Amino acid sequence: MFITELSVNGFKNLKEIDIKPHEKINIFCGQNAQGKTNLIESIWLCSGARSFRGTKDKRMIGDDAQVMDVRLRFKNSFREQEIRYAMAKPNIKEKNVSLNGVKLKAPSKLFGELNCVIFTPEDLELSKGSPDKRRQFTDLSVAQIRNSYNAVIEKYEKLIDQRNSLLKSINWGKGRREELEVWDVQLAQMGAYISLMRHKYIEKLGRYAKELYSEISGDREVLDIGYLSTVYGRGELENAVDYKEELREKYLEALKNGIEEDIRAGFTQKGVHRDDVVCRINGNLVREDASQGQHRSVALIMKLSQAYILNEEIDDYPVILLDDVLSELDPSRQKFVISKIHDMQVFITCCDMNIPFDEKQHGKIFNIDKGQIKKK
Repeated sequence: MFITELSVNGFKNLKEIDIKPHEKINIFCGQNAQGKTNLIESIWLCSGARSFRGTKDKRMIGDDAQVMDVRLRFKNSFREQEIRYAMAKPNIKEKNVSLNGVKLKAPSKLFGELNCVIFTPEDLELSKGSPDKRRQFTDLSVAQIRNSYNAVIEKYEKLIDQRNSLLKSINWGKGRREELEVWDVQLAQMGAYISLMRHKYIEKLGRYAKELYSEISGDREVLDIGYLSTVYGRGELENAVDYKEELREKYLEALKNGIEEDIRAGFTQKGVHRDDVVCRINGNLVREDASQGQHRSVALIMKLSQAYILNEEIDDYPVILLDDVLSELDPSRQKFVISKIHDMQVFITCCDMNIPFDEKQHGKIFNIDKGQIKKK
């Protein structure tokens, strides 16, 4: 899979961007605040995911623009397609998102079309940051190969907020605990499904990660990655194939058994919203004992594994977006990353050219200044 044409105008500070990227490596070079990350963000939005920077809709259109318009053409193994993502002031909530000229109800409907893997400097904290970062990584990864999964996550989050609100009301003497059953039955079915999907994904990711980490560490260290559930015990998810029977009942039982403690705490203490992805090197917990270099290697491996799983599932490599990441890595890790993505189309942002790259053989360099591509 690779992008053949990219046009961006009015997205933040970007103006009249119109390029034909190389099938392999594309480097966007320029000083800070010139629009390099904005360009990566515009591509990422076309994958159907939310902004990796948390950009609100009203901030997507540049201060001196009335409209933002991103048009992107890409090829996969079967055909060439076109995505358009546009917004206009003052009705910024009315997004014009289309695939091959057909308007879509929401940007999330683009999931599974243009598959991208993004890596930012913040992702280098993936293995030692808070559990919610690892849950988000896992959920996005699953959603890329199961389009309906994202809707389940969104519904679960709304239901858990409603259950927590009811728990607080009961604690204050204003709610009835009998009402919890309505939420618990729904949460149990969705929670069992999410648990199973996450577990199966992390199981597969762990296999790729172990092999890749062995290579990057020179066979000196062993990386193990597993899914840690607050509901299910060791082994209960491993051989499960259906979430609707035993897994659902087990989840519902956990919610019911925790009602008293949940009421006192004012929130739901067990469930997929409290689960984690646990990484160990040679048996030691990464988040507690790893060095800075080990953390960075684990994060790299998790992202590379995500790309390989996508290729396995869709029989096509995703587009790789590296936003100012290579500059954060030492030369050996830079070379390792480049060697593992040489079969994929890659977009890289940087402030200088201190990365292993031969323009004549591998791709193109674009200089960006004040939101525009400047000819060399």
